Amino acid sequence: MAVKLRLKRFGRSHRSVFRLAAMESRNQRDGRVLEELGHYDPANRNTDMQVRLDTDRIKHWLSQGAQPTETVANLLKRHGVTK
Repeated sequence: MAVKLRLKRFGRSHRSVFRLAAMESRNQRDGRVLEELGHYDPANRNTDMQVRLDTDRIKHWLSQGAQPTETVANLLKRHGVTK
């Protein structure tokens, strides 16, 4: 089972909100998840409210071999979450 840390898209047209999720790589983007790990709202003007991450669980999944997508890796790097 190859686990990826991916963003799931929610919201309405032109107002996207994303949830960070650990899911199997074979699942669809908005498909079944193993665990929800946070959310990302790029349109929120308050930068403190744009990203909320469960860093302990993210580190757990990374230590178990989960691979973040390129976008998620950049997001984690920007917020200081590393293996």
